[in-house]
Amino acid sequence: MGASRLRKTAKTRKTEASRRQKSVLASGAMKTLASYLGGEWKEGTGKESMLLDPSTEEILAKASTEGLDFAAAVRFARERGGPVLRAMSFAARGTILRTLSRAIHEHRDELLDLAMANGGNTRSDAKFDVDGASGTLAYYAQLGQELGEQRFLIDGEGIQLGRSPRFVGQHAVLPRRGVAVHVNAFNFPAWGLGEKLACAILGGMPVIVKPATSTAIVAQRIAELLVATNALPEGAFQLVAGPPGNLLEHLGGDDVLSFTGGGNTAATLRAMACVARDSVRVNVEADSLNAAILGPDVELGSDTYNAFLRDVARDVTQKTGQKCTAIRRVFVPSDKIDEVVAELCARLKEVKVGDPRADGVGMGPVATAAQQRDVRDGLDRLAAESIRALGNGPFEPVGVPAGKGFFIPASVFVQKDPDAAKAVHAREVFGPCITVMPADDAPRVGDLVRRGGGGLVSSVYTDDRTYAADVVLEIGSSHGRVFIGSAKILDQTGGPGTVLPQTIHGGPGRAGGGEELGGLRGLAFYGQRVAIQGDRPLVDALLGRSS
Repeated sequence: MGASRLRKTAKTRKTEASRRQKSVLASGAMKTLASYLGGEWKEGTGKESMLLDPSTEEILAKASTEGLDFAAAVRFARERGGPVLRAMSFAARGTILRTLSRAIHEHRDELLDLAMANGGNTRSDAKFDVDGASGTLAYYAQLGQELGEQRFLIDGEGIQLGRSPRFVGQHAVLPRRGVAVHVNAFNFPAWGLGEKLACAILGGMPVIVKPATSTAIVAQRIAELLVATNALPEGAFQLVAGPPGNLLEHLGGDDVLSFTGGGNTAATLRAMACVARDSVRVNVEADSLNAAILGPDVELGSDTYNAFLRDVARDVTQKTGQKCTAIRRVFVPSDKIDEVVAELCARLKEVKVGDPRADGVGMGPVATAAQQRDVRDGLDRLAAESIRALGNGPFEPVGVPAGKGFFIPASVFVQKDPDAAKAVHAREVFGPCITVMPADDAPRVGDLVRRGGGGLVSSVYTDDRTYAADVVLEIGSSHGRVFIGSAKILDQTGGPGTVLPQTIHGGPGRAGGGEELGGLRGLAFYGQRVAIQGDRPLVDALLGRSS
């Protein structure tokens, strides 16, 4: 592409971004969300999905993808975006990510307002999402600079294969030559987009992002901002704003699919004909019955105890409990269970529930009417086998018209016979609730935690090294991450619910069996590991190193 055409393209994109600058909130008019496909913003022509403010049930935007050519979008990514990204060094890809991170950060306040309106987030919850996106992009941008002028990863040292050192084998990870399709969940429209995009672009694969339709306003606005930077090569980034149509049917053996959402949907995706026939690589992050464990050594009122209470209460209310990493089950020594329940209930009673834009509100609504129905059904199932210590009284959300909004009060259940409980170990209620249960030693804790069938993260709060080691050995193989909350690190951590790009995110079994992030480990999903065998000087030259 010539310089004059590049300048024209940049000017055109900036003009388009300027025309689209007014947000839903600023314009006062319903917005039609357009998809970004084939280098152009396109609106569907058929049935429309309505996007609501979950606090007031006001319609904010509409979206349709009917009539859009998803086969062409897949080809565009493979044929235009892929070759350019693969030709770039890690440092050059990292420069792209740095620009994208800054674009999100520069428009932070606007994105926070949109998240409060379309996601029902408090401002604090919206920051958690938006800053997570820009922060993860910035982390992988720095990682790209550290990798430098390499274009692919060298995996380990060369291995002598013959009688002499001349014949060697060397593993390397090369970018796959297809497209990465990202199907993201409704609860983190910014962070979910950013964390997947960062790994894919740095790994050298073009991306098609499909955010959950119900909260897609934030993701679509981020897409506008990213495209307007003119940092992304043509075909490296596309967005589907609305239902996916037949997009996934066009995937093949060089492509990858990363999905975050419910386990039932994940099972359907894995059973798709193209996925099975062509061995499409799939990463899934699904349900998770995460646990928090209070060690028997922790004294009431201690710093470690207070950190435990703080983290559990925060996970109940943050994002209205709509976090894949949220604590669902709480295990405490039997002689402390009554005090723990009383203190958790006291903390949660202080949290004001209502429109997140109203003064003093600490927890907003769940995202959709369907989510509200699902959470209520889950609460009823928990209540059928446990004692409800909080959440069953009169409930009036603040700052909303009577009868409006998808609100759920915080609930605390107590089950003193966890062997008799079934629902608490079998179903993730994706809302603001926890169940507190007794468990007095590491083997007992391990048995109960493992009944959850695999999780993303569980946490143990203890200053006893032996107990911490015993619990990690009991539950580690059932989780992608184990968080140890001890007095020494309490001022350095955001708790178990914070996903950090340096360590992996994912988990076995119910949690989906997937793995994202983890520094360089996050790039592996987007590459093919290949063993290169040959004459050492030739192999070294191919890998760009001196022999």
